[in-house]
Amino acid sequence: MRKTNIENQHGTEDHQRIEGPQKKDTAQRKIRLRVRVLGAACLVTVCMTAACLVGSPVRAQQKVAQKEAVDYVNPLIGSPFAGFAEGLEGGGTTPIVGSPYAMTNFVLQTHENKMSRMPYIYEDSSVIGFIATHQPTVWMGDYGYVSVMPQIGELKVLPADRALPFSHKTEVSKPYYYSVQLQAGKEAGKKEIIKGEIAAASRCGMFRFTFPQSDQSHIIIHGINLNPALQDDNNDLGHRIATLKGYVKVDAANKEITGYNPDRQSAQLGPELPNFKGYFIIQFDKPFESFGTWSGSDVKAAGVEQYGTMMGAYISFKTKKNEVVKVRIATSFISLDQARENLLHEMPDWDFEKTVAATRAKWQENLSRVQPAGITEDQKAIFYTALFHTMLFPREFSEYGKYYSAFDDKIHNGVSYTDYSLWDTYRALHPLLLFTQPDRVNGLVNALLQMYQEGGRLPMWPNPAETNIMISTHADAVVADAYIKGYRGYDTNLAYEALMKDALVPPVDDTLLPYGDRDKWTGYEARAGLTAFNSIGYVPFGKTAESVSRTIEYSSDDYTIAQMAKAMGKTDDYTRLLQWSKNYRNLYDPSAGFFIPKKANGDFLYFNPKDKLGRQDGFTEGDQWTYLFGAMQDVPGLIALMGGNEKFATKLDSNFNGNHYHHDNEPGHHYIYLYDYCGQPWKTQELARTHTTINYRNKPLGINGNDDCGQMSAWYLFGVMGFYPVTPASGIYAIGAPQFPKLTIHYKTATGAAVSLEIVAKNLSAANKYVQSVTLDGKPVEHPFISHEDLVNGKLLVFQMGPKPNYGFK
Repeated sequence: MRKTNIENQHGTEDHQRIEGPQKKDTAQRKIRLRVRVLGAACLVTVCMTAACLVGSPVRAQQKVAQKEAVDYVNPLIGSPFAGFAEGLEGGGTTPIVGSPYAMTNFVLQTHENKMSRMPYIYEDSSVIGFIATHQPTVWMGDYGYVSVMPQIGELKVLPADRALPFSHKTEVSKPYYYSVQLQAGKEAGKKEIIKGEIAAASRCGMFRFTFPQSDQSHIIIHGINLNPALQDDNNDLGHRIATLKGYVKVDAANKEITGYNPDRQSAQLGPELPNFKGYFIIQFDKPFESFGTWSGSDVKAAGVEQYGTMMGAYISFKTKKNEVVKVRIATSFISLDQARENLLHEMPDWDFEKTVAATRAKWQENLSRVQPAGITEDQKAIFYTALFHTMLFPREFSEYGKYYSAFDDKIHNGVSYTDYSLWDTYRALHPLLLFTQPDRVNGLVNALLQMYQEGGRLPMWPNPAETNIMISTHADAVVADAYIKGYRGYDTNLAYEALMKDALVPPVDDTLLPYGDRDKWTGYEARAGLTAFNSIGYVPFGKTAESVSRTIEYSSDDYTIAQMAKAMGKTDDYTRLLQWSKNYRNLYDPSAGFFIPKKANGDFLYFNPKDKLGRQDGFTEGDQWTYLFGAMQDVPGLIALMGGNEKFATKLDSNFNGNHYHHDNEPGHHYIYLYDYCGQPWKTQELARTHTTINYRNKPLGINGNDDCGQMSAWYLFGVMGFYPVTPASGIYAIGAPQFPKLTIHYKTATGAAVSLEIVAKNLSAANKYVQSVTLDGKPVEHPFISHEDLVNGKLLVFQMGPKPNYGFK
């Protein structure tokens, strides 16, 4: 997903710290995108930051009898800010607690979050709160958040003042439970500790704080945080500070604080939403001895109500040694009444352990649908953590039959989702969900169609409103792929109408606006430059930003709509869309051997005419290498364009051997599988082993690049399964090489039939990485491709592995 400027305030303070990248300007950031390192030969350059994390709880292999799938998940994987090497990014994940696809995530807050910084970063060494957050990934914003912080001694309400040190040695992180010890200070010469614990469901959470003896114990509520100090190129707080006010109300008699937070950190990228509010009800199981409100540094003792842009409330009381105080938080985007109803549904009592057990059971049921065998404890941790990361987004956005829509600012009946990172997740995450979450597929499509009906367009990146982040309309691929693979639990005619609008109707002022990266909202971007794409056959440079990448990706999305048109018997549309799906060819310069930006008059535009390198600003997150093999919808045509199988394979070799492949950048995620198409599938098999191994680790610094709402994890899961969905809506998978001796998937087909697919890799070892033969239910698979229809109708997929390539399997 689109990465913007980064600022990092971390230093190296102890053996657990990681040295993060310093603040970069825009030009430096673009350079970083070009120089990401990933080839096996370059791993020697990886800094020793991985070793810095050895002190984490995951370093020890715990010998626990009868461990279940959920016991292997390590939510700390992916949480560092730093990446595998200097200039690379961390995983952008946080150790959240909550049920699968939870509407609200409950997590330790180590600093003030914003777009470009998650609430929890592993390198941090202090805590400012326990937050109910909706921030999906580092490059998108939080919204409707609220945080809670325990404290002893002098009352301190501001984040920097209330921060307390902690050590990762005291952390326990599970999908269903989290705990940590906060160093709360010293009284009478003794070191005082506050233990904080988290349990959560989907919309509600419970914190359990164990206090030391103190005559001054407090819990601070931070209801909204429009801190001017957070202003930077990525975060425009000016308009939000001028127009928004959060609200809290203290009800001491009922031991309750209620309020709402209207803030959306990505508001500058989307439309105004005057009705948007994140409502919260916070209840305590201990009476208040005193209470008040605060706004900035102004504390009002006994204050009952407070409005403001950086404000909250607090309660105070005395505590005995090891006294436990529980806090329940219910969240809603509909109303306070709905928040109360959510609490009754999910957390009707104060039984902390019952909540832990219920959420654990939900995770175990979901994770155990896929069962690997014959692998190490480390591999199980990596595998199940990846599977866990694919079960977080898109997040639930409905509340027991109703939902707030950020596309028309109204309340509706139905089931809904938000936080779709579509530019990333259409590639592998959504295809994976057909195997791991088939019961959600129709609902996920329906939610996209709700956005279309309520806002007039399918979204590009809803957070929760449209943000126009990234390029092209990849909801087209998600919907069409589901349709082609048999899912019909939505209005298929409405879906087709929505997809055709993407293909046919340009955005407002299409010929006037460049629609650059993270431009402030002017309306739905959809396919900027579509006027030219549909008339002259490409998006011209100088008119619309990222013209080459747009041309290639629009072509791909048109292919997916064409397949849906064909399946629905709409022949004329199919013919027209299929022709447009080949528009990418119009930017290929045979003399350069690359796709090159082209002016509206037909002239190629080179950054360096002598070397015939395309201008960097014609591409999204990369350069001409990044998009050289991007036409995933027409690989045979791409091969022909480059001169046939041998020349195509040679170009692929140059891509990988020259370290142009960057696994942390999604446009190349299908590249290792392209050797299947040009008669050299053994190279795909080699690369599958390499990249499922070097890019994923069982330690906090464990994902090579931003996980991007599950896309990186989904790529890994397909990689170890042994096949990958190169072309959306084609119904075909390219065969790679399985990495586990056995893996069983229990799932439901599109028709609801319960089935199992067992994948067996015979004779698999580090040396035996090459596929000798493949059979499905005993029938030979003659070529390195297999259809979705065959897979869902099959029961046993067997790979015979060996130490040398089988050159006949191609």
